[in-house]
Amino acid sequence: MTAASATTGIVHLADRDPAVSGTDMVASLVPPPQFDGATFESYRADAAYPSQEDAKERLSAFALPSASAPRGGFFRRAKKEPETKPGVYLDGGFGVGKTHLLAAIFHAMPARRKYFGSFIEYTALVGALGYQKTVELFRGSDLLCIDEFELDDPGDTMVMTRLLGELVTSGTRLAATSNTPPNALGEGRFAAQDFLREIQAMSASFETLRIDGTDYRQRAIDGEAKVWTDAAYTEALDEASLRGIASDDAFDGLVSHLARVHPSRYLRLLDGVDAIGLRGVHTLYDQAAALRLVAFVDRAYDAQIPIRATGESLSSVFGDDMLAGGYRKKYLRAVSRLVALTHS
Repeated sequence: MTAASATTGIVHLADRDPAVSGTDMVASLVPPPQFDGATFESYRADAAYPSQEDAKERLSAFALPSASAPRGGFFRRAKKEPETKPGVYLDGGFGVGKTHLLAAIFHAMPARRKYFGSFIEYTALVGALGYQKTVELFRGSDLLCIDEFELDDPGDTMVMTRLLGELVTSGTRLAATSNTPPNALGEGRFAAQDFLREIQAMSASFETLRIDGTDYRQRAIDGEAKVWTDAAYTEALDEASLRGIASDDAFDGLVSHLARVHPSRYLRLLDGVDAIGLRGVHTLYDQAAALRLVAFVDRAYDAQIPIRATGESLSSVFGDDMLAGGYRKKYLRAVSRLVALTHS
C-alpha cells in the first residue's frame, strides 16, 4: 500500500505493506527532508573539537569545481597543486554532524547528476535493478553520497565497493560516512583502516577525515527517552490524529512486521505519518530484530517523526549484551535518535 489518502486519523503500521519500484528508489535518492537546507554555513562546529571546523573547510573545498592549475611561463614553473582524491570519507562518532556535512556537499556541488542515499538504499537498488543496470544508471554521474556505509554484510559491502570502483573510473566523485566500528576501538570510533581493507584497490580513492565531538542531540535534552502513561499516550495520539496521521501499534506487533518488510521500504512504511505510537516497549534480545529496529529508527529520524511510547524506556530497548557487541555504535546512535524523537 502507499500513503493513506486521509490527512488525519490513526493508522496501524503493521497493516501496511508498501511496494517500492526501482524508479521510486532512484527518485528518493536525495537528502532527507530535515537536511533540505543543510549548508556548510549552517553546520554548527563545536569549538571544543577543532576537527569539526577543519572537516567543514576541507569538504567546502571538495564540493567546489576543480580549480585550474595556474599556467607557467617561459621563466617560471606552474605551482604544483596537492593531489585531490575523488572521494572523501567522514569518520566519526554519532551526532557530530556527518550527515549534515554530507548533505551540504550534495547541495553545494554544482552537478547535474548527483545522488544521496543510505548504504541500505543503494544495496536495495542493486537488488531491485540488478548490478549491471545499477552501474549503467549511475555511470557518468557527478556525485554519489553514501550515508551510513555498512560493514555488517560482507556480500553487500563488496557489491558496493565494486560498484563504486566502476563509477570512480567513469569520473564520479564519492562522499561517504561511517556507520559500524569494531567494538575493540571503543565508543564512537570507526576503524578507517578496516574500511580501507574492505574496499581494497579503492583505498587510494578516499581521503579519510576524522570528525571528533559529542552527540549534538544530547546537548539540549534529557539523556533518557520519554515514557508516557497509558492515559497520556492515548491523549497524545488522539491530539496528534486531529492534526495529522498518527500510527498506533503494539511494540511486539511492529517488531514482527518489520521482519516481513525489506528495510528499503521502511521509509515508505511511514508515508504520511506525523506521529508514531508504540505500546508496551520492552528490551530486545534478538539481534536480527534489534538491527531491523535500528533501520526503522533511522528512517523515522530522517523524516523527523515524533515517537510516543509506553512500557519501558526506548533508551533501554537494546540489551546489555548487544551494547557490548560489534554493533555497539549502531545501537547507541539509535538510542540517541530515539531520545530526540520522544522529546520532539
